[in-house]
Amino acid sequence: MTTATSTQLPPSTHEFADIIHRLEAGGAMLPDSPENLKQIIGIYKAYAVPMDFYWRDLLYIAQEVFLEPFNFFKYFLPKEYLELHNHYAGEDADLRIWRGEATAHPELIAFIEKGELNQKIPRLFHHWFHDRINMEFAEACMRSMLWHGRDMGWGKFDAYLDSDEYKANADVAIKAYFQGNPVMLGLYKLFPEMFLEQVRQLSYYSNLGLFWEVMAPVFFEMSDLYDEGKLTSVPEAMNFLVNGIFAIAGRPIYHHAHIRGEVYEIIPKSKGFTWLYEAALPYVEAIFYRTAPFRGTKSYNAQAKQVPDEQKDFHYGILYADVFPVGTAGIPPTLLMQDMLHFLPPYLVDYYRQYCRGEDDMLIQLGISFQRSMYCVTSAVIQALRTALLYPLDDPNPKHLIANRRFFETQLDRFKRPEARLRDIQSQDYR
Repeated sequence: MTTATSTQLPPSTHEFADIIHRLEAGGAMLPDSPENLKQIIGIYKAYAVPMDFYWRDLLYIAQEVFLEPFNFFKYFLPKEYLELHNHYAGEDADLRIWRGEATAHPELIAFIEKGELNQKIPRLFHHWFHDRINMEFAEACMRSMLWHGRDMGWGKFDAYLDSDEYKANADVAIKAYFQGNPVMLGLYKLFPEMFLEQVRQLSYYSNLGLFWEVMAPVFFEMSDLYDEGKLTSVPEAMNFLVNGIFAIAGRPIYHHAHIRGEVYEIIPKSKGFTWLYEAALPYVEAIFYRTAPFRGTKSYNAQAKQVPDEQKDFHYGILYADVFPVGTAGIPPTLLMQDMLHFLPPYLVDYYRQYCRGEDDMLIQLGISFQRSMYCVTSAVIQALRTALLYPLDDPNPKHLIANRRFFETQLDRFKRPEARLRDIQSQDYR
């Protein structure tokens, strides 16, 4: 593909010059190959099914469970939320991204009923056997967004959580929820900040739920297009994501609590918080790049200096993860891998059987494919930001092309760290 960049600018001298040239030509950080395309699309499908549960349960917790002190059953989605219509699927969609149904995905419903055991037993027994969707992964993502929110600089959502208006809205909802409960109202009077911080966390439950409500149908549609032979390259997959980002950018981000039949607008839609700036970009920064050291993999002892002093220097997201030590019991990415394992398309199962060292290795291989797929998503975000903030790739003005290049180089500077997997994903031997 020839662009104005390749004819008017000298070669980049950046460490990742080849990748920068690929981005300038409209490509992704992930090389274009049938094998890479198969991996990322198969993973998008496997991710979308549990994600269809994640977003529904996140909203259920934010809206219905709310401040229940003994929320033992918060992962038990009621029928109402399994039948809740996704705003981006089905015939009544606000914008129909996926051509499928608006209610919970059929594979998800089947798994909830029978689980990995493939037995229709009471849901509580599935839960006790840990034969369920691992919502702990979704909650870990939510906590990362909450914790890094103050430090990322995207949007105004997090700053609003400290405003007097937010505190007043939360106060009304808290008092309504504990109406007639003098013990909890007394505790609230004694420890108001403790309750307020819980509501702030619930606002991030809502934020992430509304974010994933969009991403699930995006990934389902990409899977269907691939199956139909209509997505044939990694750049096409990336561009589908870029177009989706712009189509959904203005989707409202809000938090409503449902208490005794009344809706309490803790973060009203009228505040104008939007999907791109208040959910998508913070999610990429907090989850793809930063997150936090997972327990058992790093020492939190300050003298050991294994954890950076500054939050902006955190580098534990999927773009940096060494899948082998991370892939141990109880660590959030592994919980996600376990969830995705149940919903792999047959062509990806066959691929893993060809390259795995047996069934036990499949989670690791799945995790590496997930890493590749998230580099594709990150490429889409980078290209979308370039489109929004800078210039077209074929702009005839050399000064504009130089500005684009500097932008790409700045973005790729973050992958100079030795932990970054950008170098690894350039080769198919990385398995």
